[in-house]
Amino acid sequence: MLGKKLLITGKGRCNITSSLEMEEFVKNTPGNGKFLYSSFKNYTNKDIINFLKSEGLEVKEERGNRIFPITDSSKDVLNCFERKLKKLNVKILFEQRAIDLETISEGVKKRIIGVKTEKEIFRADKVILATGGKSYPLTGSTGDGYSLARKQGHTIEKIKPSLVPLEVYENELCRNLQGLSLKNVEIKVIDIDKNKIIYTDFGEMLFTHFGISGPIVLSASSHLVRYKNIENLLKDKKIKFIIDLKPALSKEKLDDRLLRDFEECKNKEFKNSLDRLLPQKLIMPVVNLSNIDETKKVNIITKKEREKLIEILKAFKITIKCFRDIKDAIITSGGINIKEVNPKTMESKIVNGLYFAGEVLDVDSYTGGFNLQIAYSTGFTAGRA
Repeated sequence: MLGKKLLITGKGRCNITSSLEMEEFVKNTPGNGKFLYSSFKNYTNKDIINFLKSEGLEVKEERGNRIFPITDSSKDVLNCFERKLKKLNVKILFEQRAIDLETISEGVKKRIIGVKTEKEIFRADKVILATGGKSYPLTGSTGDGYSLARKQGHTIEKIKPSLVPLEVYENELCRNLQGLSLKNVEIKVIDIDKNKIIYTDFGEMLFTHFGISGPIVLSASSHLVRYKNIENLLKDKKIKFIIDLKPALSKEKLDDRLLRDFEECKNKEFKNSLDRLLPQKLIMPVVNLSNIDETKKVNIITKKEREKLIEILKAFKITIKCFRDIKDAIITSGGINIKEVNPKTMESKIVNGLYFAGEVLDVDSYTGGFNLQIAYSTGFTAGRA
C-alpha cells in the first residue's frame, strides 16, 4: 500500500509541516540544513498547505508551530496525495522491488537509462530515487536506496538513528519512573569532558523502562548523533542529560517556595512534604538523591540541606548510555553524500538523469514537521528538474 510511513507520522495524526518561516527550517535541520536552501524556496510550507486545501483538507496549528490536518487523521492527508496521483494518471506498481539502476557511459560521467526490478526492466531517461532511510523498516524503509546509489559510485555517509529515544545508565531510576511524563521542563545536554553544552531545549519528555523519550529527547538525539566522537563519549559516561524540573523559578524563588511548603506541613516527614511540588513518582527519587533522611521532620531541615534539594530540582542528572536501535528511530541520519548532489535540482553529479529526494539523502531535522517538509521540497525540486 501507499504511504505506510506517512500514516504513522505524528502518532497517526500527521504533523504535516511547521508554520515557521522557511529560513527557520534550515536552522531546525542540524543534518546539512544549508544544502536545502533552494529546495525549501522551491516548495514551502505554504505550498503544501495550499495543496491540501485544494484537495479539500483544512489544517490547524498546534503548540510548537506544528501543522496538523483538521481531522487529526494522517489517512486524510494520504487520500489527498492518492487523489492527485489518480488525476494525473500516474501508474503505481506494487511488489516491484528495484534491484539496480541501468546506466551507460557518457564521457566522464554516466547516464541513467532505466531501472531493473526483480521482474523486468523499465526504460527511463530520468529516475528519482526516493526510497527513504532505514528507520521503521516495516514501512518499507529497508535501506535499498543506499546500495542502489553506492553501485553508481555515490558515497554513503554512516547510517545512524536520529529522532530516537535514549538509553541511560541509571536503569533502576528510569524503571521506577517509567510512564512519567514531564511537561514544561528545560534540558541541557552536556559533554562533561569539555564542560560544553551540546543542546538545550524546553518542553515535554517521558521516562521509559530503558531510559528517556519524548519530543525534547528526540530532538536532542539529532544533535548527539552528529556530535564528534559521540560513541566513545557515551561509552565513557561523559554525556549528561540535565533536567531543570522548575525552570520558571530561580533558585532563590524555589527556596522561598520550599520554605512556604515546609511551613504549611512543618510536622510532616520530609518524604511527605513534596506532594505540591513534584509528581508522585518523582518524590522518592528526589528524596534519595538529596541524602536527607526521608523521615526527618521538615521543620528541622537545614539551609544546607535545602540548597542540596534545590540543586537536584534545578539539575536532575541522567547519564546517556546509547541511542535506541534504528528500527525505533523516527528518521535516519546519514545517507547519500550531499556534495555529490546538485542542491538546485537534486540531480546526481555522478550520473546524469539520476535524482534524489527525501530521507535517502544525508539530511535530517528535528521533530515538528520539518522532515516531511524536506520530503515535499526535495521531491518537488527533483520532479520539476
